[in-house]
Amino acid sequence: MTTSSLRVLGIDPGLTRCGVGVVDVGRDRRGTLVHVGVIRSSPDAPIGERLAVVAAGIREVIAAHRPDAIAVERVFAQQNSHTVMGTAQASGVALLLAAEAGLPAATHTPSEVKAAVTGYGSADKRQVQSMIARILRLDAPPQPADAADALAIALCHAWRRGSGDASAAGALTPAQRAWADAERVARTYIRSAP
Repeated sequence: MTTSSLRVLGIDPGLTRCGVGVVDVGRDRRGTLVHVGVIRSSPDAPIGERLAVVAAGIREVIAAHRPDAIAVERVFAQQNSHTVMGTAQASGVALLLAAEAGLPAATHTPSEVKAAVTGYGSADKRQVQSMIARILRLDAPPQPADAADALAIALCHAWRRGSGDASAAGALTPAQRAWADAERVARTYIRSAP
C-alpha cells in the first residue's frame, strides 16, 4: 500500500454471517482486493458467544490487514425485530473494535452503498455482487452476498474521501455521482427528522 491509497475494512454486520472485506483504493478511485470473507457463528449458541465469535473474527482481520479506516453498514429498521437486533449488536461490536484500535469508523446506509457501486440505490444483491467483481477486476462475484456487501461498504467509504473535493468532482463515475446524491438526500432526511 502506498501513502496515496486508503485501506478500508468494510463490515456487513450480522450474527450468523458477518461479511468482512478489505480494499486498497487509490486517489484515482481504483480499488484493489486485499481480503474478503465471512465470519460465521452458530444460531444455536448463546448471544454472548456469537458476539465473541464476531469480535474475534474482526480483530483477526484488523491485525492481519491493518486498515486505515473501518466502515460499517448502518442498521435500518426491518420487519423482523430479532434480525435487526442481532445486526445492531454486531454493528456495535464492529464500531467498538474500531475505537479500541484507534481507527476512524463510519456507517453508511444500504442505499448509499448500493448507489456508490451500481448507480442505483435500490439495486439487488446480484447487481451489487456483479459490480463488485467488475470494479475489483475479479474473475467471479464474491460469495456469499455478505462478502460482496462488505467490499461494497469499503469502496463506498473510500470513494467518499474525495466526494467533497471540488477537484475530484469531475473524476466521479456515474455510480459515484448517484451515491453522492443519495448521501445528500440521507443527510437532509437526518437533519429534518424530529
